[in-house]
Amino acid sequence: MIYLDYQATTPLAPEAREAMLPWLTAAGSANPHSAHVSGRAAKAAVELAREQVAALLPKGGQVYFTSGATEALNWALIGGSAQRIAASATEHAAVLDTATWLDRRGHDVTLLPVDSDGLIRPDAVPGSLDLLAVMLVNNEIGTVQPVAELAARAGDALVLCDAVQGFGRIAIPDGCDLIAISAHKIHGPKGIGALWVRDGVKLEPLLHGGGQEGGLRSGTLSPALCAGFGAAAALARARMAEDAAHIERLWTAATACLGTDWQINGSVTARYHGNLNIRRDGLDAVRLISGLRDIAFSAGSACASGSGRPSHVLKAIGLTDAEARSSIRLGFGRYTSEAELTGAIDRIVAAADSQARLAA
Repeated sequence: MIYLDYQATTPLAPEAREAMLPWLTAAGSANPHSAHVSGRAAKAAVELAREQVAALLPKGGQVYFTSGATEALNWALIGGSAQRIAASATEHAAVLDTATWLDRRGHDVTLLPVDSDGLIRPDAVPGSLDLLAVMLVNNEIGTVQPVAELAARAGDALVLCDAVQGFGRIAIPDGCDLIAISAHKIHGPKGIGALWVRDGVKLEPLLHGGGQEGGLRSGTLSPALCAGFGAAAALARARMAEDAAHIERLWTAATACLGTDWQINGSVTARYHGNLNIRRDGLDAVRLISGLRDIAFSAGSACASGSGRPSHVLKAIGLTDAEARSSIRLGFGRYTSEAELTGAIDRIVAAADSQARLAA
């Protein structure tokens, strides 16, 4: 299997797996919130992981572990008690669906349009807001938003940044008050994420119970998941320049394989180049994916797969339903070889050519 779905999830790094193993044995099975010796050892592993994750985030804030970025985003939106909320039309469903839920309960929610590159114009940000939600790197088209500029435009409003696709890959911009991240997008384990909260920002708990995370997030933490997250974050920090150079080589090789029949969706310049979202007129993307069973790629967000609806992100940048359904997303990264990527694209192009010939 050639794996080209890095936006959906990334392969677990061997270093993260090794960091997790001691906490999956009987000797490492203690509750990190217990006061005995084994519990304190487990807590130490959790706190080391917290420091490793925090090293990739701005100073002047606190990392709270969650079950994933979806919980973190829900917590930031609901726990911030913001009445006037703005979010881009291309946000992840974890933001858009939560904003819709809040809208039904009397909150004032505004969706901000994007241009054909997927970028928000700073002058589109309302002047009177309590919270602005903006994704750093779009999960479907890879567009990198000008978060610092948008945050400045938002004035005194809280700025929530969904940094899931950018964390560990590009620098987190200034101006964020709340940052949601996920371990499994940086070669860590699934089932754990975090919300970074700037010092002085007040949040109400989303989950109630034991208040294990600083009294704000209840639930027993998994030392294994925390350790894996921490190791993945430390590895991403150490390899950031190396990984970035590898991505650029892959992007250059991948785009060279495409002919004039293919168009890139989203910005080419304001973009994370590990995301290649492309379309070809008349292509049946679902049929293409089904026919190439040994290549893992997608037609968009894994969270929306199977819905039958065209991508809301591709619609927001101006594509028709037909164009959206003729688009595919290739995601690659640290463990992708150039030969794998170009070989897979050659086969994708050949299969698309075959579709076109049969339809003629």
